[in-house]
Amino acid sequence: MKLDEFTIGQVFETNCFKLTKEDIMRFAKEFDPQYMHLNEKKAKQGRFNGIIASGIHTMALSFKLWIEQGMYGEDVIAGTEMNNIKFIKPVYPGDELHTIVKVIDKETKKRETGILTVLLSTYNKEQKVFEGELSVLIKK
Repeated sequence: MKLDEFTIGQVFETNCFKLTKEDIMRFAKEFDPQYMHLNEKKAKQGRFNGIIASGIHTMALSFKLWIEQGMYGEDVIAGTEMNNIKFIKPVYPGDELHTIVKVIDKETKKRETGILTVLLSTYNKEQKVFEGELSVLIKK
């Protein structure tokens, strides 16, 4: 979809993604090698009582789920910024995530492009675990 096809307030819902312990550990080994993502014994003794996904992993999955909906297609040019990132609740192995995406702003930049901003709200069932705003440069 092009910028002009989106409307402020428009809402989309993504498919679901079920996280496994292996997914969490694989991501953490490469991008966020902290004990709460990798060391089961130490994680069990910590605040979350077990392995949890990295917040960065949850954010990346939220983005992946949105992109897989195909709304931007080949009209997107580049991401421009992310704001108001909130890691609200821990994500555990076996959690099934889906993202609600709401168009919150659009702004024409040049004759053929503009900035589209969406709010990504990611849930494990009915419980919100992540929220963040994503802006992209997109064809008009």
